[in-house]
Amino acid sequence: MQRRQFVRALGTLSGAGLAGPAFDLLAQRTPDVIFVPTGFDVVTQMLKLAEVTSKDIVYDLGCGDGRFVVTAARQFGARGVGIDIDPQRIQEAHELAKRTGADKQVRFIVGDLFETDISEATVVTLYLLTRLNLKLRPKLMKELQPGTRIVSHAFDMGDWKPEKTESAGSSTIYLWRIPPRS
Repeated sequence: MQRRQFVRALGTLSGAGLAGPAFDLLAQRTPDVIFVPTGFDVVTQMLKLAEVTSKDIVYDLGCGDGRFVVTAARQFGARGVGIDIDPQRIQEAHELAKRTGADKQVRFIVGDLFETDISEATVVTLYLLTRLNLKLRPKLMKELQPGTRIVSHAFDMGDWKPEKTESAGSSTIYLWRIPPRS
C-alpha cells in the first residue's frame, strides 16, 4: 500500500476509533502473507474441531476479513478478537461483524500478531504458513494458558505433533492444546 493510501486508511480508522499505537510500526511493516480467505465450511469445521462454546474467547491471528471470530460468535456464541496488520482487512472485518449482528461479541485490532497480547484467548485460529506458525509457537506457549486450543488451516507446527488432524474438503486442519507448565 502506498504511504498516501495508508494515511487515508489511517484517517478513516482513526475516525472510527480504530487507530492505536501500533500504527507507527505498521507504516513500516507489510503483512507476512497475502490474504487468502478460508471457506466458511472450513471455518465452521475448524471451530467444531476446537469444540468452541459460548464460554470461549476466540482469537484469530491474521484475521483477514474477520470470518473466524464472526462465525465463532454467530454459530457458537463465543466472543472473539481478530488481529491483522492490514487496516483494510480490519475495516472489512468490522463491516462483516456489523452486517451479521456479531459486532457486540467481537472486536478487531490493527496490530502485529507477534506483538499483540493474546493471553485471554481460550481458542486461537491460524491460517498462516508453517514458518510463521513456528515463529509464533514460543509466543503461544508463553502467553496462553494450559488447555488453550489452537487450530490451523493447512499448515502445521513442525515437530509439535497435533492432537487431531482432519480433512476439511481439500484442506487439512490441525488441533493442538497448550500443554501443562512444567
